[in-house]
Amino acid sequence: MRYGYSSDCLNHDTGPRHPESPDRLRAIRQGLSSRHGVEYVEADAIGEAQARAVHDDEYVKEVREFCADGGGQWDPDTVAVEATWEAALKSAGQAVWSAHEALDGTEGRETPFAIGRPPGHHAVADDAMGFCFLNNAAIAAQSALDGAADRVAIIDWDVHHGNGIQDIFYDRDDVFYCSIHERGLYPGSGEVGETGEGDGEGTTANVAFPAGGDDDAYLATVDDVFAPLLTEFDPDLLLVSAGFDAHEHDPISRMTVSTEGYGVLAARVRDLAERCDAGLGFVLEGGYGLETLSESINKVNEVFEGYEPVAPDGEVDDRLRSILDDARTAHGLGEK
Repeated sequence: MRYGYSSDCLNHDTGPRHPESPDRLRAIRQGLSSRHGVEYVEADAIGEAQARAVHDDEYVKEVREFCADGGGQWDPDTVAVEATWEAALKSAGQAVWSAHEALDGTEGRETPFAIGRPPGHHAVADDAMGFCFLNNAAIAAQSALDGAADRVAIIDWDVHHGNGIQDIFYDRDDVFYCSIHERGLYPGSGEVGETGEGDGEGTTANVAFPAGGDDDAYLATVDDVFAPLLTEFDPDLLLVSAGFDAHEHDPISRMTVSTEGYGVLAARVRDLAERCDAGLGFVLEGGYGLETLSESINKVNEVFEGYEPVAPDGEVDDRLRSILDDARTAHGLGEK
């Protein structure tokens, strides 16, 4: 794979005990260091006009000035220093690079994966939250729509609901947002009945599992809920908001996705993008166990190098299957 990366993203210093630390990127690069064919690309930072395409003008100014004044605690979870603004612009720039590389037909071993930080999927139009300042995937999607794409789909498999992406596109029919997440975690949004409004009615799909959601449940979500919806939507671009904090050993969640499971998920979204004749790009979100984050991205990389991951042979238990049936029903698909 080709990875969008900038050392400027290491300068976003969240402090010694913050889970979203520069060590995340260092661990990813260390884990990929033994892989042949890995390439790093430093894309241009976005300009403020691209940030304002999805964020309010006053908010963009407020974050820039907050960082210029030295930063501090934006909220209890979200920390900035002076260098955070440049890191955020670079992180969003990597996401835009991933989107446009995918639209240009880059695939296979050159599939783009933006590994910037700070992450983005919690940032709403007018506020930072959940470690996020600029909504990287939303900015990338809008940039694609301003270019060659007519429709963009986003699959968010971070363990937390990407409330920011959902909110930004909730009333629009040109972006289909799909999220698998753990119910009850921050920020508390992403219920099955949140399906969009106005022109965007039906273009948001949420599957919220209780603690213990596993490989079988995640793969069934892609196969039985997201795939039929996105095949009908027919996107030109499929972006993955790729958080790895649903891993069974991640320190801040209670889900049980395995390292191999992330490989199978990557293969399923690759196959879905091919069925839709859509470009495929990845944008890093969460993942806070350094070893599990590194191993999971390494597994995704292996898939695009030709490795065939081993799909689980279990069944989705009745409790989780009922959640999938509810999601299908909310979108007029009926029970599976």
